[in-house]
Amino acid sequence: MVDFQSKSRYQWEDFLKIMELLRAPGGCPWDAEQTHGSIRRNFLEETYEALDALDQDDPAAMCEELGDVLMQVAFHAQIEKERGRFTMEDVVNGVAQKLVYRHPHVFGDVQVNGSQQVLANWDVLKRKEKGQATTADAIEAVPHTLPSLWRAEKTVSKAAKSGFRWDNPLSALEKLEEEVRELREALEAGGGVDIPHGVREELGDLLFMAAAIGQMTGVDPEDALHGACDKFCTRFRRVEDKAAAEDKPLSECTEAELVALWNAAKKEQTPS
Repeated sequence: MVDFQSKSRYQWEDFLKIMELLRAPGGCPWDAEQTHGSIRRNFLEETYEALDALDQDDPAAMCEELGDVLMQVAFHAQIEKERGRFTMEDVVNGVAQKLVYRHPHVFGDVQVNGSQQVLANWDVLKRKEKGQATTADAIEAVPHTLPSLWRAEKTVSKAAKSGFRWDNPLSALEKLEEEVRELREALEAGGGVDIPHGVREELGDLLFMAAAIGQMTGVDPEDALHGACDKFCTRFRRVEDKAAAEDKPLSECTEAELVALWNAAKKEQTPS
């Protein structure tokens, strides 16, 4: 047992002490064994659970899940404290310094005319802070760990701010249609998926352009794809139910029969 006093309500300092004790000798063997790599996925899962709570507008779940995300931050900071590289106090100071620096219209004498100018100033200050001399520097700094559609959207957005952009979404759509044709050619060629101009490369180009159109129209490509997944799930259930009503498993249906079932489900789902 560790030396710890239970309380009816804990404060910030108590929280950090608990994290320290969990990793200390006599604490939790599992917590003590963890590394940045071993709990990396936990961080992602807790973040997605917090987002789910936000989407549901559930205050109790929000409070709990945000706490779990905070615990992940403190866990990584505790590992670094043990290594002597930085502490949770350094993390807090760093983000506070950043907020003050990037809000000169609040903490300084800079004047702004609305949120768009705030965002423009933020980008300028961020690039200066991180030593990004060119747009290419800023693009390469977009985290590779982002979901690929988000990474594509942010990449296109940063390029557009330098003037490298399509005139309008319809122009971008023409490029998307070109990528569809190139993907078709790759499929018809029947070569390996990883050869130059093979299926993997051409599919990537197609998805990139789809994300670019999302960026140009103000549509979050990740959100749009989630919506498509939800729509597919609803339609697929109806297709499966219709096939079951006809006492014919989907695996025994011809392509034409599957298309007919899908179109029937789509018609039912489309508002009149």
